[in-house]
Amino acid sequence: MRFALTSDQAALREAVRDLLRAECPPAVVRAGWPGAEEADAARVRRVWAQLAEMGVVGAAVPEEAGGLGLDACALVGLLEETGRAALPLPVVETAFVAGPLLAAAGEQALVERLVDGDLLVGAALDGSGLVPYARVANALLVGDARSIAVAEQQQTTAHADVRLVAPAAFEAAASIDGARAPGRVAEDAGAALDAEPAALAAAWERGVLGSAAQLLGLSRTLLTMATQYAHERRQFGVAIGTFQAVKHQLADALLAIEFAAPAVLRAAWSLDAGAPQAGRDVAMAKALASDAALKTAATALQVHGAIAYTVEYDLHLFAKRVWASARAWGDADWQRARVAAALGLTHEGATR
Repeated sequence: MRFALTSDQAALREAVRDLLRAECPPAVVRAGWPGAEEADAARVRRVWAQLAEMGVVGAAVPEEAGGLGLDACALVGLLEETGRAALPLPVVETAFVAGPLLAAAGEQALVERLVDGDLLVGAALDGSGLVPYARVANALLVGDARSIAVAEQQQTTAHADVRLVAPAAFEAAASIDGARAPGRVAEDAGAALDAEPAALAAAWERGVLGSAAQLLGLSRTLLTMATQYAHERRQFGVAIGTFQAVKHQLADALLAIEFAAPAVLRAAWSLDAGAPQAGRDVAMAKALASDAALKTAATALQVHGAIAYTVEYDLHLFAKRVWASARAWGDADWQRARVAAALGLTHEGATR
C-alpha cells in the first residue's frame, strides 16, 4: 500500500503552505508570544481569519454542520504545514479536535462560530487540566478522553467526560514555548459535553495525530534551517556542510523524518477506515514524529553552534515548539508503551 496524498489533497496542502509562507513568517510567530505589540498580535489574528476563509478551520466539521467534511488523510497535510510555519495558534485543538467533537455533541452555535473563524479552542484531554493556548482561546475543552481511548483499544470500559469551560476560568501557567501560553483549569469547572464515549475517544486520537503532523512540519523547517546554515557557514575555507560529522547528523535527521512521515499517513488512514488497530497506529505515529522532531531540533542546535543559543535567533521559535509539542498529547515513551500494549508485550502498557 502506498501512503501518499491524493492530487486534490496535495493541492490544498500547497495552498495552505503558500498562505502561511506569505502571512506567517517568524516575525508573526514571535508576535504570538506574550508582550507583543497590539499591531503584531493583530497580524496573528489575521492569519487565522485567512485560514478560516479558506475553509481550513472548519475542514474536519461535517458538511451538514457547515464544514468541509474532510477526513484525517486530508487534514494531516494541512496540519503539517501549520507546524512548518510554527503557527502560534491552536489549529489542531480547534480544527481537528473541537470542530468534529462539538458537532457530535450538537453544539451547533459554537460550530458555526468555529467555522467562521470566531472561535478558538484550547484543549487538554489527558486529564491534566493544563490547557495550551488558554490565553488566546475563546473556549476550553478539558477532561480525560485519553482514558476512554486507551480503554477502547484494550476492549475494556472507562468513564470520563469532557467539559466545555469559559476562557476566563484558568490560572496562567508557564511554558517553554511562549506562544502556547497554557492555563490550568479547576477540576469542577465548566459543563460536560453531551457526547458519546466513541466521540470523546476519537477526539483524543485526532489530537495525537494532529500533533504528530505538526511535529513533522516543525522538523522539516528545522532541517532546512540547519542545512542552509551548513551551506553558508565556512570554517578552514570551506562550508561546514562538507564535513562528514555535519553531513552525517543532517542525514540522520532526514532519515528520522522520512521514516515518521508514512507512519503519520498510515495512522490517518486507519482513523478514516475505522481500523481496529487505529489507536496503535496513531500512537506509533506520534512516537516516531516526536523522536524525529527532537532529534532534528538537537541537530539544528548543534549545526548552528553558539548562535543557536541566542533567543533572538528564529531557530528558538521552532525548537521550543518542538520541545513543548513532543510532550503534548502523550510523549514518545507513553505512546510506545501504548503500542507495546496493543502488541501484547506488556500488561500495563499505556494505562499508567
